[in-house]
Amino acid sequence: MNGHLLLVDDEQGIRQSLSAVLQDEGYRILAVPSGEECLRALEKDRFQVVLLDVWMNGMDGLEVLRRIQEHHPETVVVMISGHGNVETAVRSTKLGAFDFLEKPLSIEKTLVVVKNALEHQALLEENRELRDQVAVRYRIIGESIPVKALRQQLALMAPTNGRVLIYGESGTGKELVAHALHAQSLRAREPFVEVNCAAIPEELIESELFGHVKGSFTGASEDKVGKLQKADGGTLFLDEVGDMSLKTQSKVLRALEEQRFEPVGSSDTVTVDVRVIAATNKNLEEEIARGNFREDLFYRLNVVPFVVPPLRERAEDIPLLAEHFLREFSFSYGRKPKQFTPDAIAALTSYRWPGNVRELRNLIERIFIMNPQVRIDRKHLPSLLFREDHRRRSGGDGSPSTLQESRADYERDLIVQKLEENEWNVSRTARLLGLERTHLYRKMKALGIAPRG
Repeated sequence: MNGHLLLVDDEQGIRQSLSAVLQDEGYRILAVPSGEECLRALEKDRFQVVLLDVWMNGMDGLEVLRRIQEHHPETVVVMISGHGNVETAVRSTKLGAFDFLEKPLSIEKTLVVVKNALEHQALLEENRELRDQVAVRYRIIGESIPVKALRQQLALMAPTNGRVLIYGESGTGKELVAHALHAQSLRAREPFVEVNCAAIPEELIESELFGHVKGSFTGASEDKVGKLQKADGGTLFLDEVGDMSLKTQSKVLRALEEQRFEPVGSSDTVTVDVRVIAATNKNLEEEIARGNFREDLFYRLNVVPFVVPPLRERAEDIPLLAEHFLREFSFSYGRKPKQFTPDAIAALTSYRWPGNVRELRNLIERIFIMNPQVRIDRKHLPSLLFREDHRRRSGGDGSPSTLQESRADYERDLIVQKLEENEWNVSRTARLLGLERTHLYRKMKALGIAPRG
């Protein structure tokens, strides 16, 4: 395993002999005689492992170790000493040293320790990259006042065990907020388990939540661990909790209060430590008034309410989100980065986005796939964004109200795109689409596409 090593020892003979051995093994190595030079070297270059003598003139090794841990925590340190004892080894380990070697050094043991230290450093680097990816993935994008307030609320609530109820329309990003709460919490290294209460049939949701034992009902051919037990130590996310049946609500209430439950068909009690985050697109107080939701469960869940604003109330965030999604798809599809022109951004910002951030993301992916251009202009956007009668025809919510309208939207966008690619030459476009020229003209007229040139 190749690696970049820094050897710190005030004995010239040790520096020369150990450097030669490590270089013969294929490692790159820099040897310095003091702690001060060690710290200067770390400022100038990146080393994966530092082999650090404890007893040196000037700054001793333990002080150097402390400073490395403070300023270069990604670097793995192995301590070396001719005066090694249990106390020194314990102190250096508490300060963060990976291992401890005694002089006179055994070449075989030194090589094993260096190999293990490099493997440990590689794992640390991999974990750091994964944490960075998680942080980016669950970052709340936007600089509007509602989003800034949401981030402040997240920072306050995430480190606690308080229950959170997230309100918001479909597509606003409630699941993203739940993930962000977990990622910033003290439970971040523990499981995040999601239960979509709207997607699971009522007769199966208890089994999903609490698990079951073999033979407890028809089809239960083996024992099953429930989501609540899988989330032990971590976070359980109850998405669309307003769609949960009253019978299940009663059992969930008891599990929340006692942090224990019995799997379906079992008399054995399972104890858990779980933080519960719930989300809904319904007004639960209205559901309580209708008799559809338990008031006592509402108060258990609604310790801290979060409201995720709809996209139409944070229009200034649309350009940031659009550029973010373009970068995301550029990376995931392995294509060159694209960018929107100011006219395209203006069109995106003026639309009301009834499907919220989910609709915006889906549309950006569609644009990214279907347009080979690096610069995406207004003319490359779906005509859905521009039709003045769109909201009136769709019943006011901004989405096509019939299958026929959805199909017309798709046909219009495809034909306009192909016409643009062929400089509005109708004959070439018709051949490309496999249509007769007159048929394409009739289509264009029916869809409200005016010929150009």
